[in-house]
Amino acid sequence: MSQAVAMITDRVRDRVRRDGADLGDEGVAERYIRDEVQRYSELALGGSHPLLADETHAASQVLATLTGFGALQPYFDDPDVEEIWINAPEKVFIARDGVPELTDLQLTDTEVRDLVERMLQTSGRRVDLSSPFVDSSLPDGSRLHVVIPDITARHWAVNIRKFTKRIRGLPQLVELGSLTQQSSEFLRMCVLSGQNILVSGATQSGKTTMLNALLSATRPAERIVTVEETFELDLSARDTVSMQCRQPSLEGTGEVGLRRLIKEALRMRPDRLVVGEVREAEALDLLIALNSGLPGMCSIHANSARDALSKLCTLPLLAGRNIDSDFVVPTVARSIDIVVHCELERSGQRRVAEIIAPSGQATGSTIEASSIFARKRGGLEPTGGYPSKTAKFRRAGLDPATVLAEVRA
Repeated sequence: MSQAVAMITDRVRDRVRRDGADLGDEGVAERYIRDEVQRYSELALGGSHPLLADETHAASQVLATLTGFGALQPYFDDPDVEEIWINAPEKVFIARDGVPELTDLQLTDTEVRDLVERMLQTSGRRVDLSSPFVDSSLPDGSRLHVVIPDITARHWAVNIRKFTKRIRGLPQLVELGSLTQQSSEFLRMCVLSGQNILVSGATQSGKTTMLNALLSATRPAERIVTVEETFELDLSARDTVSMQCRQPSLEGTGEVGLRRLIKEALRMRPDRLVVGEVREAEALDLLIALNSGLPGMCSIHANSARDALSKLCTLPLLAGRNIDSDFVVPTVARSIDIVVHCELERSGQRRVAEIIAPSGQATGSTIEASSIFARKRGGLEPTGGYPSKTAKFRRAGLDPATVLAEVRA
């Protein structure tokens, strides 16, 4: 921050304290900043301070410092920037279209801490020596993750996954080349027929975006209940309840985890249950819910669609010693109808790599599944496979053959 901007910022803060004003009130911050910029310029003309090269730019910097996210605000405002992360005050990175780049931004340790504290203000969450990790949602829906020393070696590590409204449905994924029209129609039919869909992929491969796109295809009258560690999903459905986990208090009480949220969600009359991501024992509660006939969706980190099924067979075992694979494997086989695997290519392009349909049968610890679409020669092409479980399609009056017929011919 330039010396002039810092000086104006301090003067605005002083006035706010003296007047007891609230910068959150509409127009208050802009008015105070305008007055102080004008005052500074008048003093600069008298030779007391260096002249401002651009008063409008200086005012926007002060506004970002006081009400936004300071030096990071331009990256929040840039729609092409999808992620921001800080490894050290002098190492601030951004990603555009999946491609990372090192910025020339130079911060201080104090500025990084101040930024994090400002980001956490509205969430009620904290980060300190007793709780050195924090996940939180920013007011615009972006996700914040922070780790502090002594977990990190020296500096605070900050990751901000920006929320974007650019992709709102399956047709936009077709336009971007992530899906083909045929695979998009097949997935839309899967959603409308109440198939249980598992979205898999690595970090940043577009799993949450895919979940949002799939949920945009639900019927208008559906009641959707979502549970997440931190809010990331953004649904346009008219009847939606969204819940997120809660950290323990300073006394170590009051924590609410995903397992509790899934159980609570079942009491809320959902037509569809959505778990943002399964990582641990909550996979068992999800499987029990899906096995009861409730349509659902969730995401999971995995290297392939079949690896995702294998992982989903392993995670429920973390729930306790009385849970064994003889129960879990056939339950996964019967419960999961479709797996959509997403990949992030070196170019930064996010694409669906494959779509498979479990048959409902398992041989030992391996779940049988048919490949429906696979990426070949750079495109997502139908394989000639067909979903073995068709009861849900029939009940909904839909026939996937109308989409896959050209392959089966």
